[in-house]
Formats: sequence, structure tokens, C-alpha cells
Amino acid sequence: MRNIRVLCLHGYHGSGRILREQMKPLTGDLEASVEFVYVDAPSRSTGDFGWWHHEFRGWERTRDWMTDLFEQEPHFDGIFGFSQGAALASLMVGMRSPDGQVGGRKPLSFAFAMMVGGFRSDAPKHAGLYASRESYTLPSLHIMGRSDSIVPIEDSRDLSDHFTSPVVLEHSGGHVIPGTPSIREGVAHFLDKMAG
Repeated sequence: MRNIRVLCLHGYHGSGRILREQMKPLTGDLEASVEFVYVDAPSRSTGDFGWWHHEFRGWERTRDWMTDLFEQEPHFDGIFGFSQGAALASLMVGMRSPDGQVGGRKPLSFAFAMMVGGFRSDAPKHAGLYASRESYTLPSLHIMGRSDSIVPIEDSRDLSDHFTSPVVLEHSGGHVIPGTPSIREGVAHFLDKMAG
């Protein structure tokens, strides 16, 4: 497996440091071949939290910050998001240029997306991103808990259905990043294919 870089997006009350700890059971065996890059939402620099608040207040700040990050950072092969970070990842897919030619309304380029406990935005301002069907043809992995009381599994399934060929891994737990053998194996297999 060649080394690949994955941008990791934390949940609403999380941070890059918290997400790193949450992901350890899942990623421990993968860190030799995958570089997981953990970032903080731009709100955290002002003492706030989350990628956005009620009615997507703060979305524009996050969108512009993410566009700047992709311009400044070395190439990301893929993105990983947990909870609100997974919803952000789904919106980033809508901002993704399918042919890698970035610019204008398609400022991002990456090859795959991974989401845990994800959900779709219902904001009218995001409808245009989800309507960019060609952007959602990339490989995607969706992990969802059958006992998730924060993001019901039906919402995560609705999100995965928006992708052309989603790989869905379910577990019996709740709103967590699981580290069970079957989930670890599924994630390793997915990333192995992405590195191929």
C-alpha cells in the first residue's frame, strides 16, 4: 500500500486532538501507510466550536477556510469525517472537481471520502452542492451504528444513498468511531484499494 494522506474532520464539540484519540482503535494498524491529518474547525481559534451552528451559521467561514486549506496544504488523497465532520465531508464532495481541475464553484480535489455517523444537510443553500451528481461518483465508505441515538441510522443511509457506489459498514454500537475487527478490516480493505 502506498502512503496516502487523509484529511480528518471532527464532530461538533470535538477538535483535531479529540478526533485523533477517537480514531485510534480504528487507525492504529494503518498509520504506517496512511497519514491522517487532523485539523480544528476555524471557530476554535475564536473560542467557539463546531463547523457551523444552528441553521448553518458559520458555514461560509468554514467553506472559505477549507478552500484556503486545500490551496495551501500538500495534496489530500481523501477525507474522513465524524458526525458533523461527516456532514461537512459530504458537502466538500459537492465542492469537489470530478476531473481534478479546480476553480470557481469546484475548488477542491480529492479521490475518496469516508464518513462515520454522517447526515445530509437540509439547508436550501446546500441543495446546489448535492445536485452536483458527478462530484458524488467517487469511492465512498460509510460507517453507521444501529444504536446511534444522535444521528439515526436512517439519516446515515440517506447520505450514503446519495453516492454512486457507497461501501456501507454497520455496527451494533451508537454514535462512535468503532474499532471492532470487522470494521477495522473493512476500512483497511477500502484504503488498500484507494492506495492501489
